[in-house]
Amino acid sequence: MFAHVDTRSPQAVEGQVRLTYRSLFPQSDHAFVSRAFDWVQQCFAGQFADYQPIDARYHDFEHTLQGTLCLTRLLQGRHTAHAKPELTQRTFELALLAILFHDTGYLKKRGDTGGTGAKYTLTHVTRSADFAREFLSGHGFSTADIDAICNMIRCTGVNADLRAIPFHDELEQTLGCALATADLLGQMAAPDYVEKLPVLFQEFTEAVRHDGPNAGRLAMYHSADELARNTPSFWENYVLPKINRDFGSLYLYLSVPHPYGPNPYLQSIQANLDRIKKMEARQP
Repeated sequence: MFAHVDTRSPQAVEGQVRLTYRSLFPQSDHAFVSRAFDWVQQCFAGQFADYQPIDARYHDFEHTLQGTLCLTRLLQGRHTAHAKPELTQRTFELALLAILFHDTGYLKKRGDTGGTGAKYTLTHVTRSADFAREFLSGHGFSTADIDAICNMIRCTGVNADLRAIPFHDELEQTLGCALATADLLGQMAAPDYVEKLPVLFQEFTEAVRHDGPNAGRLAMYHSADELARNTPSFWENYVLPKINRDFGSLYLYLSVPHPYGPNPYLQSIQANLDRIKKMEARQP
């Protein structure tokens, strides 16, 4: 089973990622993980170009850290299982950057004073890819590396069509699917996921106000209670089919032992769903 890591602490998550990186690639650049975390923390703190600090309350920096920790564990499990195509040091680094930057699309420019970054919910994936390209092009990354990172980020879109993403090779697509899997499982397994659903509903509400008729399924929820009530259905009818069919059941690499041992992430998600069902059953 996984050791507890406090995802409210960037230092704790960075430390765990660094340990994993060194264990997988002993000859690697040991400063890379710290450098990547420093970069993204600067961005979320409003210390890059003319961007403000993050003000989205659900898709905050902890949300990114939850996904980052989950992805690192998944990739470690996959590497330990000797899955093919084989993970390399460079592809691990690109996947790490992709998960760290995957929600930078919620960041607003300095002159953007209306509402929070949550208003960009429907466009944040494209905005995140654009942000990553803008930032990383100034730090010596090649066009091919940045393209790979952006392709991985695009996998996190709710309606992402993997066939439309121009992956360079099979491994790049696998890493994109791993990132999208970790994005979903990392947040839904969080111990305070149920408590944060009202905050997520507030983000949806702001996105609906901003995008109106284009808001799609976000507009179907009329209250935080309704969002919570539909979360078990969301898991069963959207997330499970998505991570199994589209993302190739990569979550099995989180099982200890692989592939059919206990899966701490699935167990935590089920506990959250059970809490929601019990809360609903108690309501008159």
